[in-house]
Amino acid sequence: MCGIVGYLGQKPSEQILLDALKTLEYRGYDSAGILTLKEREFKRFRAAGKLVNLEKKVLGQESLAHLGIAHTRWATHGPAIEKNAHPHVVGDVGIVHNGIIENYRELKAALEAQDCVFTSDTDSELVAHLLNFEIQKKLTLIEACLNVRKKLEGAYAILALSSQSLDEVVAFKQGPPLILGIGSDEFILASDLQAILPHTTQIVHFDDGDLVSVNARSKHQFYNSTDEKIEKNILTMDWSPEKAQKQTYPHFMLKEIYEQPKAVAEALKPHINLKNHEVEIQGIKDSFAETQKYFAQVERVFIVSCGTSFYGGLYGEYVLEQIGRVPVEVEVASEFRYRNPVLPPNSLVVFITQSGETADTLAALRLAKEAGVDTLSICNTPHSTIDRESDFSLYMNSGVEIGVASTKAFVSTLSVLALLGIMFGKSKKVLSAEEEQELVQSLLAVPAHIEGLLGYDAFFKEASEELSKSKGFLYLGRGALFPIAMEGALKLKELAYVHAEGYAAGEMKHGPLALIDKEMMCVVIAPQDHLYEKTISNLQEVKARGGQVISVGTVGDKNLDEMSNFFIPMPKAHWVVTPILATLPVQLMAYHLALSMGNDVDQPRNLAKSVTVE
Repeated sequence: MCGIVGYLGQKPSEQILLDALKTLEYRGYDSAGILTLKEREFKRFRAAGKLVNLEKKVLGQESLAHLGIAHTRWATHGPAIEKNAHPHVVGDVGIVHNGIIENYRELKAALEAQDCVFTSDTDSELVAHLLNFEIQKKLTLIEACLNVRKKLEGAYAILALSSQSLDEVVAFKQGPPLILGIGSDEFILASDLQAILPHTTQIVHFDDGDLVSVNARSKHQFYNSTDEKIEKNILTMDWSPEKAQKQTYPHFMLKEIYEQPKAVAEALKPHINLKNHEVEIQGIKDSFAETQKYFAQVERVFIVSCGTSFYGGLYGEYVLEQIGRVPVEVEVASEFRYRNPVLPPNSLVVFITQSGETADTLAALRLAKEAGVDTLSICNTPHSTIDRESDFSLYMNSGVEIGVASTKAFVSTLSVLALLGIMFGKSKKVLSAEEEQELVQSLLAVPAHIEGLLGYDAFFKEASEELSKSKGFLYLGRGALFPIAMEGALKLKELAYVHAEGYAAGEMKHGPLALIDKEMMCVVIAPQDHLYEKTISNLQEVKARGGQVISVGTVGDKNLDEMSNFFIPMPKAHWVVTPILATLPVQLMAYHLALSMGNDVDQPRNLAKSVTVE
């Protein structure tokens, strides 16, 4: 969704706001804008398209204001043109908004009946109109915001300025994330931590219904949903802004692909006893014995997530059922929350989300909690809303992921789910000590195997021009590799903007074979496992109809090599590990194919990193 940021301090605000927007651009890049306030005078810059267009307008025209708000937009209401760019200014009020005002038609009609003139197509502008009405009643900015938020329905994070309330920013939220950074004689408010870290590591997370006022006297005051003054805990973060830099890589996505050996190692590290090669999941109960007892009594698992995280959940279904012998249902969060699901006692509902703020996943979490079942989050962002509201939390430990198309967070997710499968197996006494040690040793070898697979970076760079001639792509896999086929297809759609579909290989006879011809490229993931012969049979069906083949298989498989236009060998590994390894080739293929087409791999069109509204 959109990125918002506000600054109040001793330094000129324009460059600070621009730099902050650069860290938030992955959240939205249809348009951007900055609004500063100095001596009761607003100064606004807006531009459609990439942030560089705004930067050209701002540089050289700084007002040296010490107070400002800024926004980078991912369009929902109204096209991506300058008049729809934030900030919106009405009379004495300027605002930026992330989210969707669901009752905006009703509110807009009431405002137009009072002769209000709207200059944009957005739902956000009406917030500025509503606040301006309150300011004209001689209310303070805090009072105006407290009154207006009661009228809004939907999801919103809003920053507001008033030319009648100098040296003050007011922020409030319901749904999308918002964070306050408290520095030395300065405050910075933002929708994401990356915008805050260059200034301070002292932060406060907003809960739904929170409102805060910050002022030039280095004071801040929070109010809760019933307008009562409250105190909030200040956290000290151990992240650093250097972790979010591209360093020597041309793109964040490639950097994050190359960080995957470390990401997997960090995901595994807290939960593996290296001395005994045993899994000891931390962070569930006070002791490991209590954790084992807890997992033993879980009778059913639901995994709920969206997008790439949903495909991670499908992998988890194979692992938890086959190793842990616990029944699993995997759900798309946007469907789960609306179908009135039956959640039996002794169920555990697992929510996977890189950001910890995904709107549909958060709503599903709250539904599960209302039903009285236990909830477990797997996320990459400590202290995020879903992390805070879950009963139990496990972390991907991937570090900051900037590329919109998730890479390292996905392989970290698979690693954590593999650990969960082992934990269920040993807790329910269906996994022997020898089997556990074999699995742990296989997982510990993954980072080294990934480093070897990164060598295919150069291969796909060379092959991308020829691959770009294909009219479409079918990704095929069986068992726990079926979710990787779907993830590979998603990556190609996200980045290269070409048609791609992931199928269970056994489904080819049930329709997809009609698509096969010499212009259709089939990406087949076929390691030499217990399903190998079945997958090869499906591949022969493709070859018999003239289909082109890229295969990902076990090193030394001459049969698969001969059947393929391109053959990508992987190390022979345990079936639980193979899907993690197979992810690398499909990521690199999507990355280089998109580059060969001239696409922006870090910020693919129409997409945002974190979807914080429906």
